Parts: sequence; C-alpha cells; structure tokens
Amino acid sequence: MANRVAIIDYGMGNLHSVAKALEFAACGTAKVFISHDADEILRAERVVLPGVGAIRDCMAEIHRLGLEEVIREAARSRPFLGVCVGMQALFEYSEENGGTPCLGILPGGVKGFPPGMTDPASGTQMKVPHMGWNQVHQARNHPLWQGIEQETRFYFVHSYYVVPAREELTAATSSYPHPFAAAVAQDNIFAVQFHPEKSQRAGIALYANFLRWNS
Repeated sequence: MANRVAIIDYGMGNLHSVAKALEFAACGTAKVFISHDADEILRAERVVLPGVGAIRDCMAEIHRLGLEEVIREAARSRPFLGVCVGMQALFEYSEENGGTPCLGILPGGVKGFPPGMTDPASGTQMKVPHMGWNQVHQARNHPLWQGIEQETRFYFVHSYYVVPAREELTAATSSYPHPFAAAVAQDNIFAVQFHPEKSQRAGIALYANFLRWNS
C-alpha cells in the first residue's frame, strides 16, 4: 500500500470525512494527510481531489491557492482519485453557474439534471439534487472495482453529472432516471460522482482498492 496519501485542501470538501474513511481503509499502513502545500502534495504516492459545493467556487479556490498545476502534475504521475465535484473539476467545462471553465484534464463537460424529470415507472416527479443511495453498474473491469459486486449501491448528492467526450472513459454508470457516468477512468486517474466516504462498506472497499492500486 501507499506510504503517503495527500487529500488536496482547497476549502471545498468534507475533507475530514474522506481522511477518516481512507485511514480506516488503510488499517495503519498509510499516512493520510490534508494539505494545500504543493511540495507536500507532490511528495505523496497517491493523491485525492475531493469536493462539494458549486464548481465556480471550487475552481476559484483552486486558482487562488495556485493548485491547478499541482493537480495536473499529480494526475499525470501517480494514482489519482477525484470525488464528486473533484471529479467534475477534471473535465473541460461545467454548465453550472452559467458556465464555468474547469481543469481540462479529461475531455468532456458537466451538465445539469433538467427540471421536470419524471420516474418512467411511476410518473412521479424526480427531485434535484439526486440525493441518496443508487445502484452503480460497472461498465468495465478496473482494479478499483475489485471485490465490489455489480449493481452495488453508493451514496450520491449532486445536481450535475459528467458527460465524457469518449465513451471508453466511463468506468460505471448509474441512472436518474436516465444513465449517467458515475465513475470515469483513464490511465492512473479514477474519479467517482458518488461519495465513497458516505457509502459504508462499499466505499471503504473502493478506498482500500485505491490504496493498493499500482496504476
């Protein structure tokens, strides 16, 4: 397992919940720390980019703290995990806040769930944000799915979802009510729309897989 796991602190994420879940998954075999220091982050063997809230605020803080190139370098050079808005920030742009440029590390964009969605089975109106447990369908094999059964439920809280420019980037889908990318993967990057730290046993299993992953 990794010796050092950096959680990037840009003031926009449930950082301590992510850290505690990673520490639990590590069982004492890794040092998990939260930092916005570029040198400290890049000394870590693995890097996590969490995030909650509005993408405009997230990107503003990333730029203010000078973390854009740190994130790019980490995403190029070591196992890298994006979570929720941390996943969305990896793409080229988001429709949120009237349109927000993102990091452009992965090709594609972020779209909002449209108002007035209805459940095709019952006809009832569906709420936005998409909040709660939902099944995740693994679209392809990946080391981070090891030991996690197909259609396992993970916990979501989001009003926007990523649309990868290339289908092969999608590592998993979920439906609300139509399919959307719940996880993406490219080389040493893996990113999820759901919150592993809120997903109990399945989330801990995914974090443990990340700590073992030699991309």
